[in-house]
Amino acid sequence: MIQPLFFFCCGLLLLTVGAEFLVRGASLLARALGVPPLVVGLTIVAFGTGTPELVVSAMASLSGKADISVGNVVGSNIMNILLVLGSCAAISPLVIQKQVIWRDVPIMIAVSFVVMCISMAGSFSALVGIGFLLSLAACTLFIVSQALNNNHETDKVEKSHSVVTELILIISGIGLLIYGSRWVVSGSVEVAKILGVSELVIGLTLVSIGTSLPEFATSVVATIKGERDIAVGNIIGSCIFNLLGVLGIAALIAPEGLLIAPSVVHFDFPFLVATSVACLPIFFTGHVISRWEGWLFLGYYAVYLTYLFLRAERHDALPAFNQVMWFFVIPLTVVTLIVSVSQSMKRT
Repeated sequence: MIQPLFFFCCGLLLLTVGAEFLVRGASLLARALGVPPLVVGLTIVAFGTGTPELVVSAMASLSGKADISVGNVVGSNIMNILLVLGSCAAISPLVIQKQVIWRDVPIMIAVSFVVMCISMAGSFSALVGIGFLLSLAACTLFIVSQALNNNHETDKVEKSHSVVTELILIISGIGLLIYGSRWVVSGSVEVAKILGVSELVIGLTLVSIGTSLPEFATSVVATIKGERDIAVGNIIGSCIFNLLGVLGIAALIAPEGLLIAPSVVHFDFPFLVATSVACLPIFFTGHVISRWEGWLFLGYYAVYLTYLFLRAERHDALPAFNQVMWFFVIPLTVVTLIVSVSQSMKRT
């Protein structure tokens, strides 16, 4: 137990330093190229912090461990929205740009919904994987072109000719994040296996949390440093990259297609779509994610983890837990969001 704990602590240290490098490099690169920080967050930062998910899911897919491969992606996206976004908003209210609300979040919702519908077939074939990758390329080109067009119509940032320092910081930050997350994951999974936890639960929780630590560290550091466009762009861009890029490659290289567990199809994917849709009204309320909304997301992530472990253990409390969720927690949240949106519309 001492060795996994040592790697876990070292991994956290690398994550912290890597996030600092990546945020600083991304911020400087945006200024050097004269592009909005949101574009850098949606692309370079998001794809860079999504590398651990790609490596883990691809290796799991090649090894025939589809539960870890798919669970890693779904769990990572749920964590990105509920835990990472919630933590950032709890630290400091996030002011959201209009194009994020009307363009980027709807794309994330649409991608989540389409992938969920395709998952009902029970597996992702190599052909589906190619479709995912082509869709990722199309989404990226659309987001970047639209953001650059909007930037030309508004304030222009003074460009710098040297980007070598920025690229060194970004590459170094991504490298530290990858190694840090790998050490954290290896220690966590080893302990989980000793405790007899199933591969699906490991993928949905420990592996997804571990591979999402780069997003978590990067977005939190960006929020603290006041780079909120990078923080939000990283979360949304990572979710899109995970669903289309990571699942696409995993399906493409899987020996016999990427099989999907029925519990993922019937609960985890719908829960992911629901959390993605929940972003829209929260983002809409005054274009700000307030602290209480951040704490609401954190509460839902705790509820999700509780459900996973109750389901894995087939605990006697699971039916009662489901009833409390369906008849109290969810209706109360819906009413709260409706009131919040209506109050926001009255102020405008």
